[in-house]
Amino acid sequence: MVLSLASVKLAPALLASASPLPAAELPLVEQVQLDEAAAQVAPEVAQPAEQPPETPLESAPGEVPSNVIIVEGTVLDTPGDPLENINATTFGISQSVDAAVVEPVAEIYEEDLPKPFRNALRNFLRNLIEPVNALNFMLQLKPGKAAETLGRFAINSTVGIGGLIDVAGRDPINLPYRRNGLANTLGYYGVGPGPFLVLPLIGATTLRDLVGTTLDQAIMPAVLGAPFNTAYYAVPAYTVNALQYRMEFDDRLDAVRESDDPYLATRESYLCRREADIAALHNRPPPRDCSIAALMAAVDAEQEAAFEGEDQAIDSAPVIEDAVAP
Repeated sequence: MVLSLASVKLAPALLASASPLPAAELPLVEQVQLDEAAAQVAPEVAQPAEQPPETPLESAPGEVPSNVIIVEGTVLDTPGDPLENINATTFGISQSVDAAVVEPVAEIYEEDLPKPFRNALRNFLRNLIEPVNALNFMLQLKPGKAAETLGRFAINSTVGIGGLIDVAGRDPINLPYRRNGLANTLGYYGVGPGPFLVLPLIGATTLRDLVGTTLDQAIMPAVLGAPFNTAYYAVPAYTVNALQYRMEFDDRLDAVRESDDPYLATRESYLCRREADIAALHNRPPPRDCSIAALMAAVDAEQEAAFEGEDQAIDSAPVIEDAVAP
């Protein structure tokens, strides 16, 4: 037992003497080995690639290079006609259809159909829309004209045999026909016409007039029902109205065709007439002359002024004409 205790006490000393390094330095050896192993396992860090040398700019940012020629000018724009290219294309197609189909049919309608029969068709269709006219006069706070319109409707629907005869428009009653609609009501309260449009089967119109006319034409079929809400009524009514319009405005359409720019003449004529309609609701004179000659003269003057302004802008623009460096 004594020997065993002695050997136990001498064991640390023997271990210390067997090591080539002092006991205090053993942990340092282990740390060095761990660092070497970590260096072998860790991936190599990629070195950033060398950037090519920057090419010096010929001019500072925001500065115009000396070898650039600047030409400034203005681009002509047509206010109120943002779809001018599409409208002009549709207008050209409509003119071809008019010349090939509508005009010949309108001539047959006018020459071969007796005038009393044509007038009866026109009066019948006008009479059907009279309640819509009266409603819009009420919306425009014109009760007198609304009452006259309703009076026309009552007289012509009874004495005039369903509106075929315009009894109310003759002596001694003399109540004139006044076309009205939601588009007029919107214009009366200051709603602008919106973009000008040329649509198939409709022709020249504006966004305001398209919305108003669509709602006007939907009221009567919705209230009266069949057969006024079917194609058996809608197609003949549209055809008769188109032929009547073609007859009434034949001279104006001829003037449009003879103008230098038929599309431009159509647009200005339509917009001018609609301006006059809205002005009449306010008891004001037309704001401008709506004849084709006057309208085209005004357009020519505006275009000439615009071209002169463009030339002045180009002349006053700074122009740099330095030679381009080789």
